[in-house]
Amino acid sequence: MRVATSDCRVYQPASPQYAVARLQRRRGTLRRLGLEDQTIPIDLETVGEARIVAQALAGSQSAFEQIVRRYQRPVISLISRMTGDRALAEDLAQETFVKAFRSLAAFDTTRRLSSWLFRIAHNTAIDAMRRARPPQVPIETVPLAADGPDEPPDPVERQELGHALEAALDALRPDQRAAIVLRYENGLSFDEIGTILGVPEVTARSHVHRARKELARLLTASGWAPAE
Repeated sequence: MRVATSDCRVYQPASPQYAVARLQRRRGTLRRLGLEDQTIPIDLETVGEARIVAQALAGSQSAFEQIVRRYQRPVISLISRMTGDRALAEDLAQETFVKAFRSLAAFDTTRRLSSWLFRIAHNTAIDAMRRARPPQVPIETVPLAADGPDEPPDPVERQELGHALEAALDALRPDQRAAIVLRYENGLSFDEIGTILGVPEVTARSHVHRARKELARLLTASGWAPAE
């Protein structure tokens, strides 16, 4: 995916080492408070992302393309899960990265870039779904599991289970669907999920918990009850 940036305003960053400098200033504050012996962890991934963001803000097309390459697949995956439409997801991912480029100067470089991008992607998908709500796949249309001995599933059965799971995901509320995808496909913490969805951490936990219960109910109703 290539994101056109020629028509976007180019911002000059305060410093390429902004994230590191900010952490150092916090360390200086602790020192003045007599807490200098405490260790301040530095997230090297966040610092590395800050450098890439600084380069993109300075006008580096290759730096922003690096951001797109790194996060294109998970962004498309999240949007695809939310909308149920892969082609639409690719278009909305393009829109997500254009929005990200235009808002890059507002990005807090002490935070994870992935969480910020997922939030933009989530909001973009929600807006698209509000404009045109695609019909959800009825869970009743999923083939039922055949009765038989407890054996490892064959490829056909695994494919049918995959279809059943996709249908169950489609039947979830959008916030629950996004929460469970962010948790189990992208491995994000509940705090990060809450930030992306714009809800408290406890609400993010609740979304994931309820989504799991609803998935279990829907899969059981379609004949994929867990083995006793």
